[in-house]
Amino acid sequence: MLAAIPVTEHRAVVGGADTAWWIYGPPAEEAKATIFAIHGYRGDHHGLEPVIARLPEFRIISPDLPGFGESGPLPGRHTIQAYTDWLVAVAERMPRPFTALGHSFGTILTAAALDAAPGPAGVRFAPERTILMNPIAGPALKGAKAFGTLSAAAWYKLAGLLPERAGRSALSARFMVDGMTALTAKTRDPQLRQWIKEEHRRYFNGFHSTRSVIEGFDASVSDHIAAHASAFTMPTLLIAAVQDQIASISAVRRLHEQIPGSELVEYDGVGHLIHYERAQEAADAIRGFHP
Repeated sequence: MLAAIPVTEHRAVVGGADTAWWIYGPPAEEAKATIFAIHGYRGDHHGLEPVIARLPEFRIISPDLPGFGESGPLPGRHTIQAYTDWLVAVAERMPRPFTALGHSFGTILTAAALDAAPGPAGVRFAPERTILMNPIAGPALKGAKAFGTLSAAAWYKLAGLLPERAGRSALSARFMVDGMTALTAKTRDPQLRQWIKEEHRRYFNGFHSTRSVIEGFDASVSDHIAAHASAFTMPTLLIAAVQDQIASISAVRRLHEQIPGSELVEYDGVGHLIHYERAQEAADAIRGFHP
């Protein structure tokens, strides 16, 4: 399905980072809508391709976050503010109107960008619609999942104390990558589970340096969507998983109540990888969200 969709790769220095992005689908004037897709932490644009492949009538623009995939790092520290400044700058290049779609860490950056001041050109991050998939609705360092987050933070901190080569080896260790698959994937389909494991092994370690991946982790646990709930004044779709070990379903349900008029779609038997485990259902929900 993906092979049947036209795709072009683009590159430019944006916000101080050598930024790569891909445009899938028909020209803007022929597309049902344009979607600006922001992937999650430690992934790259490949992660959302299972959903993109099922939306051939949409024009989808998907960049690699700074320091991951084909995009170079930001010149300074990778904080929420720095990522947000970059995201607003990238959005200035996007055709309008567009829908913002974020997954996991990408949902935090989407929320922060909505709350941000206009960019240097005076343009705001102003999507016509917003879609949050596996949304990080509440703080990562509080609640039942805090222990796991703190354990991961300790591992990242330890890796940051090591020389670059040793630190990178620690962060890229097979047991760590496969452990993330075990934590985030809830499918009982052995073939699908094996494919997800292979995808993580292929793309999870595509980070630029230990600095970019550790600073990215620190940023990912420093903010959450509920802190920016008032910025969601446009139609908003929440696509959530009941068994999500990263984004608590109870927090997502509270967020749904905080965003007036928002829609909530829940999938049972699914974890933090809706874009892998329920790609067709997610694509159908996205399609139905666009009149």
